[in-house]
Amino acid sequence: MKIASYAIEKQVNTWLLILLCFLGGLWALATIGRLEDPAFTLKEAIVVTYYPGATATEVEEEVTELLESAIQQLSQLKRITSKSMPGKSEIRVEIQDKYDGKQMPQIWDELRRKVNDASHRLPTGTMPPVVNDDFGDVFGIFYAVTAEGYSDREIRELATFLRREMLLVPGVAKVQTAGEPEEQIYVEISHDRLLGIGLPLELVIGTLQAENAVASAGSLQVGDKRVRLISKPGLDSIAAIENLRIGKAGSTEQLSIYDVATVSRQEAEVPSQLIRFNGRAAFTLAISGLTDANIVDVGKAVDAHLATLNSRIPLGVELHPIYQQHIVVDTAINDFIINLVISVVIVVAVLCLTMGWRVGLVVGGTLLLTVLGTVFFMRVWHIEMERISLGALIIAMGMLVDNAIVVAETMLINMQRGMASRKAAGEAASRTQIPLLGATVIGIMAFAGIGLSPDSTGEFLFSLFAVIGISLLLSWVLAITVTPLLGHYLFKVSANSAAEDPYAGGFYQRYARLLSLALRHRLATLGMLLGLTVVSVIGFGQVKQVFFPASNTPIFYLNYFLPQGSDIRATARDMQQIEQLILADETVVSVSSFIGGGASRFMLTYAPEQPNAAYGQLIIRTSHRDQIPPLMQKIRDELPAQFPNAEIYTQQLMFGPGSGAKLQARIAGADEAVLRQLGQQVADIMRNTDGVTDIRQNWRQRELVVVPDFNEDRARVAGINRTDLAQTLEFSSTGVRSGVYREHDKQIPIVVRPPADERFNLDRLNDRMIWSSTDKTYIPLTQVINSFETQHEEAKIQRRNRIRTLTVEAEPATSITADQALRRIKTQIEQLPMPAGYQLSWGGEFESSSDAQASLAAQLPLSFIVMLVISILLFGSLKQPLVIWLIVPMSICGVTAGLLASGLPFGFTALLGFLSLSGMLMKNAIVLVEEIDLQLAESQDKLQAIVQASVSRIRPVILAALTTILGMLPLIWDAFFNSMAVTIMAGLAFATILTLVAVPVLYSLVFRISAAK
Repeated sequence: MKIASYAIEKQVNTWLLILLCFLGGLWALATIGRLEDPAFTLKEAIVVTYYPGATATEVEEEVTELLESAIQQLSQLKRITSKSMPGKSEIRVEIQDKYDGKQMPQIWDELRRKVNDASHRLPTGTMPPVVNDDFGDVFGIFYAVTAEGYSDREIRELATFLRREMLLVPGVAKVQTAGEPEEQIYVEISHDRLLGIGLPLELVIGTLQAENAVASAGSLQVGDKRVRLISKPGLDSIAAIENLRIGKAGSTEQLSIYDVATVSRQEAEVPSQLIRFNGRAAFTLAISGLTDANIVDVGKAVDAHLATLNSRIPLGVELHPIYQQHIVVDTAINDFIINLVISVVIVVAVLCLTMGWRVGLVVGGTLLLTVLGTVFFMRVWHIEMERISLGALIIAMGMLVDNAIVVAETMLINMQRGMASRKAAGEAASRTQIPLLGATVIGIMAFAGIGLSPDSTGEFLFSLFAVIGISLLLSWVLAITVTPLLGHYLFKVSANSAAEDPYAGGFYQRYARLLSLALRHRLATLGMLLGLTVVSVIGFGQVKQVFFPASNTPIFYLNYFLPQGSDIRATARDMQQIEQLILADETVVSVSSFIGGGASRFMLTYAPEQPNAAYGQLIIRTSHRDQIPPLMQKIRDELPAQFPNAEIYTQQLMFGPGSGAKLQARIAGADEAVLRQLGQQVADIMRNTDGVTDIRQNWRQRELVVVPDFNEDRARVAGINRTDLAQTLEFSSTGVRSGVYREHDKQIPIVVRPPADERFNLDRLNDRMIWSSTDKTYIPLTQVINSFETQHEEAKIQRRNRIRTLTVEAEPATSITADQALRRIKTQIEQLPMPAGYQLSWGGEFESSSDAQASLAAQLPLSFIVMLVISILLFGSLKQPLVIWLIVPMSICGVTAGLLASGLPFGFTALLGFLSLSGMLMKNAIVLVEEIDLQLAESQDKLQAIVQASVSRIRPVILAALTTILGMLPLIWDAFFNSMAVTIMAGLAFATILTLVAVPVLYSLVFRISAAK
């Protein structure tokens, strides 16, 4: 089928295709969705259950175990992990990779049903389990709001105002605030006052709860109407609480609350979370966009709405950006488009210099239309413009331009041999269109394993496969339609060119002589190539390995843990000192502090720490990403000595899925003492190994507790039970929550407690009195308690797949990769003797990388089978495909040399480059082998036919390699793609030699073409 001739004859149709790609591409550039990184579904949910008063062990046995047993019945379950803490169970549920985002809502509904069915079997006193399946929502527009000089109430009103206003912005899905000052109403009753009037504590608490309860009062029928009766809560002000009457029922012995207590409305004594920005108290405003919205447009709309609110926001209130995804995305996309334009300009310039301006314009025009057409189809099929999809265009650049170069070169040679442009175009396209199509499909299938991988890495990189598939197929269509038409317009040859041999130049002749020499000594040539390949494979073992590289966003985290059980105010005090130390560094732009828990998820790859009073985190922004490693090292060197009781470790922002510690050794077993002992041995090995730092374990320290020795016999006589004891102790320490005070949309807790001088004195516990329902009076607490004992108990029992699992975590030093650090400790740790019933496994980057590679490996066989079948169908024989496939392993030579010379690691992006390189290599080999077959069919001299065919393909092969290598130059400075760029550039440089030398040599060997002939 002469598609090229048709394209020239039916020029209107071809111009319609040109306009569709050009105008459609311009429309798509203006309207396509933009993201920083591709979205991937977090197939995780957290089930949180509170069991007030229970120890971690009791929570594990009575709550976590029961819920895990129910959740395990989910057929979609991949993994279940849990943390059992005093009074709280937290279960993380992970779903299998094969389920996509559209199926997740149904799976979460099934999870809720399982949890709800099991909740009826939970012990008395347990609160209903809460299934949180949207904790993976990303709030990419993230501000810290400071309001110095304003009261707590004014700050809360400001937070409510900002949240309400942001929800009005088109495209905004959710708005979350955190860190506002918490408020409580305290009813402080002196212990001595209670004793003096003989007032039971339960009476005070019960009265407060009953007076402010919302209850139905029924309704009356009045004529044809039904009139509701309303019993309003009685507490509508502080004065109403103070005037509340308490006393014995049926008696005139009544007192007002203010007669026995002091009522005050103030900031919570122990806040759940504290936030600061650059050392100033703040709260955060986190905004997420709709899933189908352009985050850049949403961000601009938010900025515009905030600008209109300036007159309504009080003077002195400042919004400080912690992370603005729309600005990051806009900058990154614009920079990447500039890189893409530079790459196209480089390609066109090289073609103009080497083949003349006419060929340069033809091939460059085809390339431009291919890129614009690809963007158009991305917009139509809702593929956003982000780091991966744009990177795919540059990855495919070599193969995109190759199709047009082959057709243009062949057409030009035909015209130089005397053919008319239409005939030359038809002959050129018909001769190459099938091999180019087959090679294009093979190039696409090289990436199918990644695009079809069901895990989060495959989802993250799916746009790469999609964009490469679209662009390569489109490049083939345009190469056999638009390229001939443009060549018909622009190609000119001299009148006597038919008499000239187009390959008579010195460059062609030198290559012909070199190839003839290699063919005469083909065994020696092949031996040299095989030797070089073996050396390169061995040398590849010295290349550094990573999963995903560090992000180019100049942000990193400092995580701070005090011993488990520490007060949040102690954590805040230390964090304030660390803030000032870090802010004093001239490279630091800002420091955002989060005490008592992590920040809102402002990036998909950020995993916020769940609430923990002993935890603090600093989000530190520097001027440039290169300033992060030395600052991290400075923190590691200086801070541990200043805060010896704390665990301090830093983490850099990473590209791609996967989070947590990069080095993780998991020990699973039943006994906590044995787990801690084994964990200590693992930690000791890590501490004694150079290059391993920030060592910690996830069970943390045992927590100090005070345990009363309850005397059952004496308590029963006095009519006192354990609940009475617990309430008395709670009142004497933190205070007892006794209902809420309703104010508009807020519910403020009412807490009954003694004054500060009574609460903060541990020694006064022995002097406490407890109400005896039998004697109707207070009796000494020591009458029902033998003594108070201090003990240490587990506070964070971690389980993985229902087995207790302690994980020792660490980070590699800034100078080495996680893979290098793991190699240093792996053998020693695996040699530790494990008792029966205990197992060691590896997590962290090793597990993430292994899982991704296993998922990829599961898809690759199908891809390779398709590639193999296509290569066989192209030739209808096995020998030609054998030649093509034999050279693929040799491409590692250039890759090894390039990565070792540059010092860059081989990561997942470099693997993408290697797959791209394999596709380019096979494509060139297919076209060359096809040309050799055609030349052999027309020539009696078989050896000369091989040489002549190779000479005819040398310019397209070298030009495709040169344009690709130079087109990759802008990516050398991109943190995400630099290792991939080096892989392609160095690999392709050597692959060109493979194509031009190894393919002819292997062809002559496989087909037994004698050098003598």
